[in-house]
Amino acid sequence: MKLLLTFSRKGKADPGREPVIARVVKETGVLINVEKANIDSMAGEVLIDVPDSSADQIRRRLEDLGVSVRVMENAIARDEEECVDCGACISICPQEVFSFDAEWRLSVSAERCVLCGKCIRACPHGALSQQG
Repeated sequence: MKLLLTFSRKGKADPGREPVIARVVKETGVLINVEKANIDSMAGEVLIDVPDSSADQIRRRLEDLGVSVRVMENAIARDEEECVDCGACISICPQEVFSFDAEWRLSVSAERCVLCGKCIRACPHGALSQQG
Protein backbone atom coordinates (compact mmCIF):
# COMPACT_ATOMS: atom_id res chain seq x y z
CA MET A 1 0.00 0.00 0.00
CA LYS A 2 1.21 3.48 -0.79
CA LEU A 3 1.33 6.13 1.91
CA LEU A 4 2.02 9.81 1.30
CA LEU A 5 3.90 11.36 4.23
CA THR A 6 4.10 15.11 4.82
CA PHE A 7 5.96 16.90 7.55
CA SER A 8 7.37 20.25 8.59
CA ARG A 9 11.02 21.07 9.29
CA LYS A 10 10.41 24.35 11.11
CA GLY A 11 11.45 23.56 14.67
CA LYS A 12 13.69 21.16 16.50
CA ALA A 13 10.73 19.03 17.62
CA ASP A 14 9.28 18.62 14.12
CA PRO A 15 9.41 15.14 12.55
CA GLY A 16 11.32 16.45 9.53
CA ARG A 17 14.39 16.81 11.75
CA GLU A 18 14.44 13.13 12.76
CA PRO A 19 15.00 9.94 10.72
CA VAL A 20 11.39 8.83 11.25
CA ILE A 21 11.27 6.31 8.40
CA ALA A 22 14.47 4.63 9.58
CA ARG A 23 13.13 4.61 13.14
CA VAL A 24 9.87 2.96 12.08
CA VAL A 25 11.73 0.32 10.05
CA LYS A 26 14.00 -0.42 13.01
CA GLU A 27 11.15 -0.57 15.54
CA THR A 28 8.69 -2.61 13.46
CA GLY A 29 11.01 -4.68 11.29
CA VAL A 30 8.80 -3.80 8.31
CA LEU A 31 10.71 -2.88 5.17
CA ILE A 32 9.60 0.40 3.63
CA ASN A 33 10.26 1.28 0.01
CA VAL A 34 10.71 5.03 -0.58
CA GLU A 35 9.33 5.68 -4.06
CA LYS A 36 9.55 9.47 -4.21
CA ALA A 37 10.82 12.19 -1.89
CA ASN A 38 10.69 15.98 -2.08
CA ILE A 39 12.35 17.55 0.94
CA ASP A 40 13.64 21.09 1.34
CA SER A 41 14.67 23.24 4.29
CA MET A 42 11.06 23.88 5.42
CA ALA A 43 8.98 20.76 4.63
CA GLY A 44 8.92 17.35 3.09
CA GLU A 45 6.70 14.99 1.18
CA VAL A 46 7.60 11.32 0.81
CA LEU A 47 5.73 8.55 -1.00
CA ILE A 48 6.38 5.14 0.53
CA ASP A 49 5.20 1.64 -0.31
CA VAL A 50 4.62 -0.80 2.54
CA PRO A 51 3.15 -4.32 2.66
CA ASP A 52 -0.65 -4.16 2.88
CA SER A 53 -0.62 -6.34 5.99
CA SER A 54 1.56 -3.81 7.86
CA ALA A 55 0.09 -0.57 6.48
CA ASP A 56 -2.07 0.27 9.52
CA GLN A 57 0.78 -0.39 11.94
CA ILE A 58 3.19 1.78 9.92
CA ARG A 59 0.61 4.56 9.49
CA ARG A 60 -0.16 4.67 13.22
CA ARG A 61 3.52 4.70 14.22
CA LEU A 62 4.36 7.51 11.77
CA GLU A 63 1.41 9.55 13.02
CA ASP A 64 2.60 8.97 16.60
CA LEU A 65 5.91 10.52 15.52
CA GLY A 66 4.14 13.64 14.17
CA VAL A 67 4.04 12.77 10.47
CA SER A 68 0.88 13.42 8.47
CA VAL A 69 -0.04 10.23 6.59
CA ARG A 70 -2.45 9.88 3.68
CA VAL A 71 -3.34 6.48 2.23
CA MET A 72 -3.03 6.57 -1.57
CA GLU A 73 -5.46 3.86 -2.66
CA ASN A 74 -5.92 5.18 -6.19
CA ALA A 75 -2.95 7.38 -6.95
CA ILE A 76 -3.98 8.02 -10.54
CA ALA A 77 -7.50 8.06 -11.96
CA ARG A 78 -8.64 7.92 -15.58
CA ASP A 79 -11.85 9.57 -16.75
CA GLU A 80 -13.12 6.87 -19.11
CA GLU A 81 -15.47 9.29 -20.88
CA GLU A 82 -12.63 11.70 -21.66
CA CYS A 83 -9.91 9.13 -22.47
CA VAL A 84 -9.52 8.32 -26.17
CA ASP A 85 -6.94 5.54 -25.60
CA CYS A 86 -4.27 7.48 -27.48
CA GLY A 87 -1.41 6.11 -25.37
CA ALA A 88 0.37 9.43 -24.77
CA CYS A 89 0.66 8.42 -21.11
CA ILE A 90 2.33 5.09 -21.92
CA SER A 91 5.54 6.48 -23.35
CA ILE A 92 6.02 9.19 -20.71
CA CYS A 93 5.42 7.05 -17.59
CA PRO A 94 8.65 5.93 -15.84
CA GLN A 95 6.82 3.25 -13.80
CA GLU A 96 4.91 1.46 -16.59
CA VAL A 97 1.57 2.30 -15.00
CA PHE A 98 -0.17 2.37 -18.39
CA SER A 99 -0.45 -0.27 -21.10
CA PHE A 100 -2.82 -1.41 -23.81
CA ASP A 101 -4.97 -4.49 -23.28
CA ALA A 102 -5.73 -7.08 -26.00
CA GLU A 103 -8.39 -4.78 -27.51
CA TRP A 104 -6.06 -1.75 -27.56
CA ARG A 105 -7.88 -0.06 -24.69
CA LEU A 106 -5.83 1.74 -22.08
CA SER A 107 -5.18 -0.25 -18.92
CA VAL A 108 -4.07 1.42 -15.67
CA SER A 109 -2.05 -0.25 -12.89
CA ALA A 110 -2.46 2.54 -10.33
CA GLU A 111 -0.55 0.65 -7.64
CA ARG A 112 2.67 1.25 -9.61
CA CYS A 113 2.22 5.05 -9.67
CA VAL A 114 4.78 7.23 -7.85
CA LEU A 115 2.87 10.52 -8.34
CA CYS A 116 5.37 12.11 -10.71
CA GLY A 117 2.54 13.78 -12.67
CA LYS A 118 4.13 13.28 -16.10
CA CYS A 119 1.10 11.43 -17.45
CA ILE A 120 -1.29 14.16 -16.29
CA ARG A 121 0.72 16.81 -18.13
CA ALA A 122 1.07 14.60 -21.25
CA CYS A 123 -2.62 13.68 -21.61
CA PRO A 124 -4.06 15.75 -24.50
CA HIS A 125 -7.63 15.26 -23.23
CA GLY A 126 -7.11 15.92 -19.52
CA ALA A 127 -8.43 12.43 -18.77
CA LEU A 128 -5.94 11.71 -15.97
CA SER A 129 -5.90 13.12 -12.45
CA GLN A 130 -4.09 12.53 -9.18
CA GLN A 131 -6.23 11.07 -6.43
CA GLY A 132 -5.85 10.94 -2.71
